Amino acid sequence: MNVLSCSINNLKEVYELASVEVGQHFYWQIGTLQVHGQVLMASWVVIVILLGSVTIVVRNPQIIPTGGQNFFEYVLELIRDVSQTQIGEGYGPWVPFIGTLFLFIFVSNWSGVLLPWKILKLPHGELAAPTNDINTTVALALLTSAAYFYAGLSKKGIGYFSKYIKPTPILLPLNILEDFTKPLSLSFRLFGNILADELVVVVLVSLVPLVVPIPVMLLGLFTSGIQALIFATLAAAYIGESIDDYH
Repeated sequence: MNVLSCSINNLKEVYELASVEVGQHFYWQIGTLQVHGQVLMASWVVIVILLGSVTIVVRNPQIIPTGGQNFFEYVLELIRDVSQTQIGEGYGPWVPFIGTLFLFIFVSNWSGVLLPWKILKLPHGELAAPTNDINTTVALALLTSAAYFYAGLSKKGIGYFSKYIKPTPILLPLNILEDFTKPLSLSFRLFGNILADELVVVVLVSLVPLVVPIPVMLLGLFTSGIQALIFATLAAAYIGESIDDYH
């Protein structure tokens, strides 16, 4: 009987997991405009964390950096190195853009693991990391696309579009398709990895709530940072490609 009751309880847990609905969202209706409320709230939490941290660090900078100042100086050096490597000469003006992308994605990803979003109850859906929603990752990818088009047009003018017929006009359809696949790959790579990490943690916490989820959460923190760096590196690479004289 004990074995049977344990089996029934396990089946109930699996059934509860299977009954969780995916894709419910909380919206704000502003006139005829429908705003994705839960993503907007989570994004502003991340923005407030970033602005608050930077304000505290910059308010009293030290000659010998410590604590938070160390972290931001390390991030600045990292983004400078990435931008210089991927963009090359003239990388300087793009450091703020690449750095903002990296920091927003990095803090968003970590917030999905470290912040207790589930404490805040919504009428529909639930709060999660902003990058856990495809709308956020698509918006970031489209911003990146706009940035590398702007970079190419600023440097080469209308001649920028000649890249579509290089090295031969036969490749025109493929070169155009490439520009559509860049934002798709950027957005779905980030969204898929963050969503998968959070789903794994949720399932493990539901099944084994004490010890087992901790290593997975630590691994999630590591992979979240890597995903932010990959996104920033690819964004810099696309900008560098658009201003490269050989393209």
